[in-house]
Amino acid sequence: MKAYYDARAPEYDDWYYGSGQFGGVARPGWDEELRTLAAALAAVPAARTLDVACGTGFLTRHLRGAVTGLDQSGAMLAEFARRVPDAATVRADALAPLPFPDDAFERLVTGHFYGHLRPHERVAFVREARRVAGELFVVDSALREDVEPEGVQERVLQDGSRWSVYKRYFEPAELAAELGGGAVVHAGRWFVAVRCP
Repeated sequence: MKAYYDARAPEYDDWYYGSGQFGGVARPGWDEELRTLAAALAAVPAARTLDVACGTGFLTRHLRGAVTGLDQSGAMLAEFARRVPDAATVRADALAPLPFPDDAFERLVTGHFYGHLRPHERVAFVREARRVAGELFVVDSALREDVEPEGVQERVLQDGSRWSVYKRYFEPAELAAELGGGAVVHAGRWFVAVRCP
């Protein structure tokens, strides 16, 4: 997975912007929903926040308070540092024990990472997230009628390289229950966000 995200870093935001290879993809309501999601993130009170698998910082930039971005990909962290220059960065594996003491943060945020974890990895990740932060905020892909709930997808990058990636899509209530309860902050066609105290 690290090699995939290192390779994808320069083009990752094309997915959000609908550019590059996503330029011709029909995604009705995408831009409006992305703005609504950004507003939901910006409305969360400021806190000491750890963004796990922060990627390019596309979502992170909307968070208020002191933010630390963690990612295993050096290329992603370079993009992140350009977009969110005031944030701290840590290069580490999000599936290993997080390199922080208990309760080091008030909130842990992750966007479009949780849905790449297999069931046993999600259980371990939530346990570790709860260790380092009092609150968990997860953003991921919503289950739609045109996708399978989970499976291995082939991803093709602009250089033609092909990668196999596990992906899970979530219904809002299902995600909240899996995280141990919480409030659904956003429930749309494309995105779901749950905030768990």
